[in-house]
Amino acid sequence: MGKALIVYATRTGATKDIADLIAEGMRIQGCEADVVNVSSIKNESDLDGYDAYVFGSATYHGEMMQAMKTMLFMAVKANLEQKVGGAFGAFGWSGEAPDRIYDTMKNIYKMDMVSGPLRLKSSSLGGGVQMAQDYGKEIAEKLMES
Repeated sequence: MGKALIVYATRTGATKDIADLIAEGMRIQGCEADVVNVSSIKNESDLDGYDAYVFGSATYHGEMMQAMKTMLFMAVKANLEQKVGGAFGAFGWSGEAPDRIYDTMKNIYKMDMVSGPLRLKSSSLGGGVQMAQDYGKEIAEKLMES
């Protein structure tokens, strides 16, 4: 069993809902998952003690939220190399944030990422609940393989 930290930045609560569903999927697979708002991460030591990391942000005006950008810059010092990772986010029109977070985790941190980021307009639309839970299960399965 592994332990994951799911960090989200949200404006309306939609990204938090997705984070909770990803955690639920991970727990179904037997992993522990802590879900925290990005504002709770003050320094790189707040990221210690986890086997997997899942970062998510809403896309707002084509960008991830500033608090997530700040956390990503700080997380460079956290030694996340080869840890299992995933990225997600909610969006209204575009949805660039999850892709940028994913690319940062894969290419800068050198993490062992799942197949791609999860982008949802809302967890309540078009099978979003199942998609978010399945994403959590995929992360948990990758964690159990590592």
